[in-house]
Amino acid sequence: MIVGLGEWGLHYRTIEDHCRIARNFDLRYMELGIGGDFPGRIQRDITQQEINNLRTCLNDYGIKAPFVVLENDFTLEDSVQYKQMKDRVEHDIRLASRLGASHVRLFTGFELASEMTEERWAAMLEAFARMDNLCVQLGLVISIETHGRNTPVNNGFIHEHTTSTEWHSLQRLLLELPATIGFNFDPGNLKAVDPLRSLTDYAQLLGDRINYCHLKDWKRVEDYWVACAPGDDDLNYDELLKNVPFQGVYLIEYEQVNDVEEGIGRSLDYLRSIRPELRTE
Repeated sequence: MIVGLGEWGLHYRTIEDHCRIARNFDLRYMELGIGGDFPGRIQRDITQQEINNLRTCLNDYGIKAPFVVLENDFTLEDSVQYKQMKDRVEHDIRLASRLGASHVRLFTGFELASEMTEERWAAMLEAFARMDNLCVQLGLVISIETHGRNTPVNNGFIHEHTTSTEWHSLQRLLLELPATIGFNFDPGNLKAVDPLRSLTDYAQLLGDRINYCHLKDWKRVEDYWVACAPGDDDLNYDELLKNVPFQGVYLIEYEQVNDVEEGIGRSLDYLRSIRPELRTE
């Protein structure tokens, strides 16, 4: 099992800070993000010289960053916003290619699964087919994250089903998306949105379409969920990972910004306790 560092939770720190933290934990793989007004995110108008500087920074720290997360929503109902979204994602995919990425993380979108009409399903699937065609040309693969709609409450979120978490919607995606499109299996997100369904069921449903993986957990507080590290709550990764066929790099995604380095350390300690053979390169 190879483990690397996800970028969410580090987005308020510079990318050089991300590299430094990764190396402090002897991690050699890292995730980058495009878009959003954060110091740790790559801006869409980045120059070629800035790209060269970024790649030099990664090389100096001995870090590989083949995983790039993009921000998108292909369930938008407004036709103008939907077209703008597709154009923006195409731009971001091309930028990810210039950064040397192999995988781009996308969302299906944040409309509730229960509110999706056939027209919106068709539009979402068309957007993915278009993005997949571009990715195939550029030598990239798409990874759709299993992610619900998250509504902030206190220091956590209420999670609700989207098309990338609701069981029957996932079955439909597996049938109707191009076979080249895979999934970013995020068991923590699935636990929070669907706590009564076995995560092993989800792992077996997605099977060999899993081509990316985030590792975290969520802890229930009253009627909402607070993000935490693997091992901080009851998600049994020891059992779950036995049913995940993915052989790539698993990315720790510790979301709390105030103690992110401590959270990454706890995550690694837990993962090493259940997988003594864990590797970082």
